[in-house]
Order: sequence, then C-alpha cells, then structure tokens
Amino acid sequence: MRLLVLGGTQFLSRAVAADAVLRGHDVVCANRGRSGATPPGVTTLRWDRAEPAPEELTAGGSYDAVVDVSRMPSHVRRALVALDGHSPDAHWVFVSTISVYADDADPAGPGEGRLKEAIAEDLDPMASVENYGGMKVACERLVLDAVPGAAIVRPGLIVGPGDPSGRFAYWARRSASTGEVLAPGDPDDPVQVIDVRDLAAWIVALAEQQTGGTYDAVGPALPIGDLLAACLPDAELVWAGHAFLESEGVEPWSGPDSIPLWLPRPAYDGMLAHDAAPALAAGLEPRPLDVTTRDTRAWLEADPAARITGITTEREADLLARRRAD
Repeated sequence: MRLLVLGGTQFLSRAVAADAVLRGHDVVCANRGRSGATPPGVTTLRWDRAEPAPEELTAGGSYDAVVDVSRMPSHVRRALVALDGHSPDAHWVFVSTISVYADDADPAGPGEGRLKEAIAEDLDPMASVENYGGMKVACERLVLDAVPGAAIVRPGLIVGPGDPSGRFAYWARRSASTGEVLAPGDPDDPVQVIDVRDLAAWIVALAEQQTGGTYDAVGPALPIGDLLAACLPDAELVWAGHAFLESEGVEPWSGPDSIPLWLPRPAYDGMLAHDAAPALAAGLEPRPLDVTTRDTRAWLEADPAARITGITTEREADLLARRRAD
C-alpha cells in the first residue's frame, strides 16, 4: 500500500507513519517540517498547507490511502482538491475528535450525538473548544462529501509514550508511589483512554482494509477507581469529592493547577463514557492499562523534556491535609 500521511511528525500521525512502515508499506509524509522528525523509513515532502500543494505530492504513483489529522478546514479542502485527479480511488481516514459533540453530558455517539455547529473558516483551535470542535465538524463533512466511503475516527483521550499533553503522564509519574495519592472525584466516575500505538495500528488497518464509517475511537469506559488502581497498584488512593476540589480551586482536566482526568459532574458525564463497541468490532485492540502506564513512565524517565501537567507534589500534599481535616 502506498500511504500518504498528512503530518507524520507529532504524536498520533507519527505513530501512524511508524506503524505503516513496520508493516512494509510505502509511506509518504507531507508536512511543514517544523514540529519534529518523521519516523525512519518514510519519504518526507515539505508542504505548508496554507500554500498550494507542491508538485512532488503528485509526482509519483497514486496513493492507495490517505490519513489526515488536520484541524483546519482550508487544509483539508486543499488536500482533497490536490489529490482529486491524482488518486481518485484513495481511501481516506480522517482523524477527528469527540470534541465534535455538542453535549459533554451525553455519551451518545455517531448518528445519535448532537454535533457542534460546523465552522468552515480557519480559526485558532486553541482559543476555545468550540473553535476546535466546530472546525473538526467542518473537516469531517468536507472529507465525506468528497470521499463518501471514508473512515472518520473520533478519538477521546489519547495517551502513551510521547504524549505532548502531559495528562496521563501525571499518573504515570506517580505509578510507583506507595504512599497516599490524591484521587479526584468519585471512584465510580467513568473514564476512558486509548494508547496512541493501538489507535495508530487501527488507523493503518482501516486504510489497508478500506474500511469506512464513523467511530468513537476510544477504549472501553471504566470507573476511574479501576483505572487508577491499574496505574498505581501500590498507592493508597485518598478520594476527594467534586465539591471539595471545586472549593479548593482545583482545575479540571489539564493545566498547572489541575488534577488530570478529573471532570466536574454531571456536566461532563458523557465525555469519557462513549461506546467503544463499534470501534472494537472494527478491529481496535486496546492494550492493558498497566502496560501503557509502564511504557509511559519509561518514556518519562528517558526524556527529561517530556511534559507533565497537573498540580505539584507540594500542592497535592496540602490538599491531602485539607481533605483529612474536611
């Protein structure tokens, strides 16, 4: 298979390119070359998608499949136009996000969950989740209109070695803890993650098999108590409820004063509780959480520059003391 990866230098798109190379495919990565290096064994083309496609993109044989992770509608539109005559039979796999859903309290998925309003213009995706999700909705529609048999995958929280968000890394760093660790919310709150390597392997399989459809690309939902028990098997988890965390000014999800993976309830009841069954039936194979935790911790120890987000150990100790006195 001749595979075009639009990206290939960061986290998921790089993992896709690496997995495809290991399977023996001819992989071309088109990117700006500003955000890292492509994996060994790929052919790299320089393309800033704010500009017209370079001649090199279509100078070779046609592509059998295309994987795109873009957030910008104009970038998706430009790629579709560039490849329309060159690779009209290419199977597209577009990587979207569960942030396309309008109601974070509702776990309803493809065909049932209400979507955000599409945003067809290019805005700053980091300015708001509305921008990010709305542009991804527009990107999905562009792909499906041009390639009706395309696959649309909507990942939730992607984790594992190389994660630039630092969210799961917060817990992986603490995975060898034997003392008290502050655990957020209620142990029965649902949560779900997917290892980047498993997601990448599945995306390549979708391209190989020319599988279409729209999927929530998530691992099975499980109680956060079970997730943290798998991540920190020797720790003593001290649970701090939602009201306590909010009263102490702890931020949810991500950031320097957050406890990652914690989300206020019931406003976010659905965000980490999507149905994994369709993706699992289509071949997604999540590995055990303890393996992801072990490998993420090994990456953290090997890379001093790896990002970890969340409260400091000093802030955690203070919260633990306040929790005991509450």
